[in-house]
Amino acid sequence: MTSISPLSTTYAQARESFLAAATSAGARLHEYPHNLAGPNGEVLAIDVAELGHSDSESVLIVVSATHGVEGFAGSALQRRWLEQHVSDRPDDVRVLFVHAFNPHGFAWVRRVNEDNVDLNRNFIDWQSERPMNPDYMEIADLVVPSTWTDTEQERTLTKLMEYLSEFGMEKLQAVISGGQYEDPNGVFYGGTGPVWSHQWLRQWVKAELAPAKQIAILDLHTGLGEWGSAQLIGANETNSEPHVRASEWYGEVVAMGGQNSVSAYLLGDWLRAIVDIASHAEVTAVAIEYGTVDTISVMQALRADAWLHGYGDPTGPEAPAIKAQVRAAFADDDPKWVAEIWGPFARCMELALGRLHA
Repeated sequence: MTSISPLSTTYAQARESFLAAATSAGARLHEYPHNLAGPNGEVLAIDVAELGHSDSESVLIVVSATHGVEGFAGSALQRRWLEQHVSDRPDDVRVLFVHAFNPHGFAWVRRVNEDNVDLNRNFIDWQSERPMNPDYMEIADLVVPSTWTDTEQERTLTKLMEYLSEFGMEKLQAVISGGQYEDPNGVFYGGTGPVWSHQWLRQWVKAELAPAKQIAILDLHTGLGEWGSAQLIGANETNSEPHVRASEWYGEVVAMGGQNSVSAYLLGDWLRAIVDIASHAEVTAVAIEYGTVDTISVMQALRADAWLHGYGDPTGPEAPAIKAQVRAAFADDDPKWVAEIWGPFARCMELALGRLHA
């Protein structure tokens, strides 16, 4: 196994290290500031490190922190490639590292953004009616209760385990994580319209990717699957052109919500939407999902975080323990785990660059 640098301890540290690595690699840097600050008043931004010709027809985009806290791992992978593998880039391929697609969630150690919105539930058709998830609303007060006492945690978790026993994990995961648009304090909330990061992506694609004819995307995620495992997930149907092409490039790519997928089918996933957003180009997009802890532990961390920001005090006495719980669910600081996640990423980078190289 190849060792990589330890995960950063904060968003600010991750950002500083990423920018330093990008600068040393000779990348051109572009900063897109967020309008809010981090927990210590730090500047938040989407940072893009660009390598290669801006008018290249072949582009590889690597994205970290779609789900904020998952950026600790994604940032480390981006940084290592910039530090040690920048020479692997063919001259005719433009590489763009998007650091912290959701900078607010990254800084506050949250999976969601400043609006409690999950970016991968926000890319629905907002010209149509919002999707309904009545099954979620039936258990919404159990998933995120308004109080978080030990007694209430035990009561609601017991009820959720009864639901699990009756309907199974696949059903529970689909109901809770599939996406919902009615409970703004709940988990996997999709919002009421395009959020800041969503709007930025559309504007950025229009402004920066117009010359591209081929676009490959690697979106880096953590929190689903066995410890240290890596699964490539496509957002499109298995018989679709983008999915077939991704499978030809990388080997086994599972369809979101399909057989063997660690992810339920999601409403509003941005990798599905990007095919239309960048309709001028051939888009081949996959998520790399790295396993951390068990599903129940992940759910407990997200429930606690949603309560803290929806009903508690994000800077209060309960916050440090809950933030540590969330980080542990999505960013394993064990050097063995950090080493495990490098190999699949390096392989995908190599394969994507090879396919894009004319």
